Amino acid sequence: MSEVAGRNVLITGAASGIGRLMALKAAAKGASLVLWDIDEAGLAKLVAEIRANRGKAFSYRCDVSRHQDVYPVAEQVRTDVGMVDVLINNAGVISGKPLLECSDEQIRRTMDVNTMAHFWTVRAFLPDMIRASRGHIVTIASAGGIIGVSRMVDYCASKFAAFGFDEALRMEIRKNRWRVKTTVVCPFYINTGMFAGVRSRFPWLLPILDEDLVADLILQAIQLNKKRLLMPLTVYSVWLLRLLPVGLFDWIATFLGLNASMDDFRGR
Repeated sequence: MSEVAGRNVLITGAASGIGRLMALKAAAKGASLVLWDIDEAGLAKLVAEIRANRGKAFSYRCDVSRHQDVYPVAEQVRTDVGMVDVLINNAGVISGKPLLECSDEQIRRTMDVNTMAHFWTVRAFLPDMIRASRGHIVTIASAGGIIGVSRMVDYCASKFAAFGFDEALRMEIRKNRWRVKTTVVCPFYINTGMFAGVRSRFPWLLPILDEDLVADLILQAIQLNKKRLLMPLTVYSVWLLRLLPVGLFDWIATFLGLNASMDDFRGR
């Protein structure tokens, strides 16, 4: 098991949403939290809440999309806190617009935060894990990382890449026999402000996920060294559906309401 009690757990995008909840829950389990975000006010509030409950937390403003920020901040973390035992790449953004309505800057930002940031943070902390023969890297991807959805071309592309990043990294770790664990997380829509306005045509089949439950399941997956966590279980059927002809696959996705799920999206 990958214990979090007594370990240094770094969470990117920690100031709000799932990142914030995971930080609070990990602190309650005895972890020492290293919190990264660009929202300094949100970080300060979270650190105060953790410390008020006698937890340990350290916050750093870091734009994870910029390797120029990641590497020096990672070095500061080593000085202040020590080795990062569990790295949770959680930071994410979404435009929620059709491809032709996205600006070049929005597309670049989506790819930089949702995909490229994983390269910078893992390159910063994996060497320490290899030397210590322990560590856990968590990739928060999305169900949108295994099936494409209308109005999410940039987002799905970034999450497909994040899913592939985890898989190839897992293989590389396995080949080199490094004692480092990985977990990829692919949830359906979560009821956070980030996905305000999304809807499910069949909530009994594809429910909008409760953020508190998702945070619990992610931490549980880390502790159990679960390599892959998809939520809800229905999402696992995507790989079976891919065995069908493309036209039928697309019809089923449309029937399930996936291509209309973002029609009323407002976001945070």
